[in-house]
Amino acid sequence: MIHFNIFTVYIISMRILGIDPGTNNLGYAVIEVKNKKLHLLVHGVFKLQKLPSHQEKLHQIFLKVQRIIDGYKPQEMAIEAPFYGKNVQSMLKLGRAQGVAIAAALDRKLAVQEYSPKKIKVAVTGNGNASKEQVAALVDQLIVNDIDVSLLDATDALAAAICHHFQNKSLLGAGKNYKDWSSFIKDNGDRIN
Repeated sequence: MIHFNIFTVYIISMRILGIDPGTNNLGYAVIEVKNKKLHLLVHGVFKLQKLPSHQEKLHQIFLKVQRIIDGYKPQEMAIEAPFYGKNVQSMLKLGRAQGVAIAAALDRKLAVQEYSPKKIKVAVTGNGNASKEQVAALVDQLIVNDIDVSLLDATDALAAAICHHFQNKSLLGAGKNYKDWSSFIKDNGDRIN
C-alpha cells in the first residue's frame, strides 16, 4: 500500500488600502502583499476641489472609497491621521475627510488602522521628517511594479499601506522561517485548514 502525504500550499496574501485623506485631494492606493513582495494594484488621487460644497466633497469621498473597496477587495485599510498645523479649520476639514473614509471602510467590514504622518514616514524612510518627494522615491523602491511618483498624495497613501504591512508582518507569516512542515504546524495550528 502506498501512502501519499498531500499538503495544500496556501499562498499567503493580503490586500491593504492606504488613504491619505483630504477634502481637495484624497490619495489612495491598494497593495497586495504576496510571498513577501509588495505589488501595487492601483493608486491615484481623487480631485475634489471643484465640487460646490464641503458636504458634497465628503459624500464623494464616501462613495469613491467604497468603489475602490468593492473593486479591489482589500481586507484592511491604513489611513493617515490628521495632524495639527497652524490652521484649525484645515485640520477640522481633514478630520472630517478621514472620518468619512473610515466610515466607508467600516461599512464594508474592513479593519481600519490609523497612523500618524511621522510614523508612516519613519516606517518607509527611517526619517520622520522626510519630504513627500523622499517618501515617493523610497516607496518606489519597495514596490515590485512601477508607480507614478509624481502623484504625491497617492504615494503618501501607498506609504500608509506599506507602513501597515510593516507593522503587521507577522500576520502574513513573514516573521519566522521554518525548517520543515511540522515546525510550522506546531506554531500555526490555527492557520491550517
